[in-house]
Amino acid sequence: MEGSILKRQEITLLDGSIGQELVKRSGDRPTPLWSTSVMMDKPDLVAEVHGDYFSAGSTVATTNTYSVLYDRLKTAGLENDRFKLWDVAIDAAVSSRNRYGYGIVAASIGPLRASYRPDNCPPATEAEGLYEEIVKVLSVKADLLLIETMSSIDQADGALRAAIKCEKPVWIAFSVDDFDGSKLRSGESLSKTESILREHKPDAVLINCSRPEAVTDAVKVIAKFDFRFGAYANGFTKINEDFLKESPTVDALERRKDLSPKEYLKFVLQWINSGATIVGGCCEVGPEHIKVIAEELTNLGHKIV
Repeated sequence: MEGSILKRQEITLLDGSIGQELVKRSGDRPTPLWSTSVMMDKPDLVAEVHGDYFSAGSTVATTNTYSVLYDRLKTAGLENDRFKLWDVAIDAAVSSRNRYGYGIVAASIGPLRASYRPDNCPPATEAEGLYEEIVKVLSVKADLLLIETMSSIDQADGALRAAIKCEKPVWIAFSVDDFDGSKLRSGESLSKTESILREHKPDAVLINCSRPEAVTDAVKVIAKFDFRFGAYANGFTKINEDFLKESPTVDALERRKDLSPKEYLKFVLQWINSGATIVGGCCEVGPEHIKVIAEELTNLGHKIV
C-alpha cells in the first residue's frame, strides 16, 4: 500500500470524534453547547460511542469534556452542572475501558470560550486559574490529560500551566491553519511553540482538528522537537468564517466527501512514517476510520498499545 511503513513500532491508537459522533447519533439539532447538550439528555450514548471505538481497535477513550468548561457553560446558565457533567463523561470512559479490559482514559480539555479563536481567550496567567478546577477534578480518574485544539502559543501556555500541576501525564495538541501547517491558527509559527514545550515538558505533542494535508506538514515540524508526538485530523473542508462567529453550531461546517476510511489511512501512514507514535481522528473521523487504521497497522506488523 502507498505509504507503507518499514519500521515496526508501538502505536497508541486514539479514538476518533466524540462530540461530533454524539451529535450525529442523538438525532437532535446541534446547539452552541455541542455534545454537552446530548450528554445531559442522553448520557447512555457516551458509553456507546466509547465502546464502538474500543471495538474498532482504539486503545484510548477520550472523555466528552472538551467543551464542558465553566466559562462555556456559564453562557447558557449551566455552570452549576459542570461537576455532574464531568462525572458522567469520565465515568462513561472509565466504565467502557474497564468493560473491554484494556486501554487508557484521556481527559479532554479544550480551549476557553471558543475553538479556533485564541484572540477571544484570556491571557495565560488568567487561563491558568480558570483551568485549575477541571484539571483537579478530571485528573483523579483519568490516566492522562489531553489538552486539545490549542491555536496560539499563549493559549497553550495557559492550559499547560494548570495541567502540569497534576501528577498525571499531559499531552497537548495544537490546531494549525487549514492550508498552512507551519502556522498555528493565530498565525504564529508552529516552530515557536518549542519554547513553551521546553518550559512545561508535556509527555507528548500532537496536531489535531485541522485538515489532514495541513496536519501532515505540521507533523514534520513537531518531529524536530524531540518529544513523543502524534496527530489526529478532522474531516471538515475547512473552518469557515461562519463558525468563527459568536456561539456557532457545528452544522456551520461542511464535511469532506473525499475522506473515506482508506483515504484517511493514507495520511495516518504518512504521520507514522515521520515518526508519530500516537494517531487517531478528530471531528468527522468515526469508528469505521479507526477500524481500518487498526487493521492496517496490525497487518504491517505494528503493535497497538
